[in-house]
Amino acid sequence: MIDARAARRYARALLELGTQDGKHEQYGHELDAVMQALKESREARWVLENPGYTAQQRHAAVEALSITLQLSPTVVSFLRLLVDRQRTPALADIVRAYRAMLDKEQGRVRATVTSAHELTDDELARVREAIARMTGRNIVLETKVDPSLIGGVVTQVGATMLDGSLRTQLEKMREQLKNAS
Repeated sequence: MIDARAARRYARALLELGTQDGKHEQYGHELDAVMQALKESREARWVLENPGYTAQQRHAAVEALSITLQLSPTVVSFLRLLVDRQRTPALADIVRAYRAMLDKEQGRVRATVTSAHELTDDELARVREAIARMTGRNIVLETKVDPSLIGGVVTQVGATMLDGSLRTQLEKMREQLKNAS
């Protein structure tokens, strides 16, 4: 496993290539697609990350991914480089670093909104606008559903967590009642 600095170096190198090509956003989407494919295919992830497979076998896995996902030649070359340098187990860290650098360059912040039920497009737009006003930046919103929240939403922006869930409010009320006795 490589450290965070090395992951950032690999990410920075690809981001610089993407910036020169004007395809930095495309490369980010392609890396996300690769991560999703590896998440869905345990076998593909195993072949890429396991040093027991030859470099040729791992390159074949990269080729299969490139055909399936229609990856650009630059991203394919980048994945081959990771195979050659035995860095594929760190791909998730590299992709996170790439996404963070790209977001910073583009003035974006990623936020996760967890709700008890699927939010409508209008509700998502209002949440996005509220977070954008709060941070003064563009927001990339990811959504999750957790029925245990009962109602309300939990929003995470970077390291800041805003918990407006009904479950948390009920727990606070329960603690206040318990302490009042």
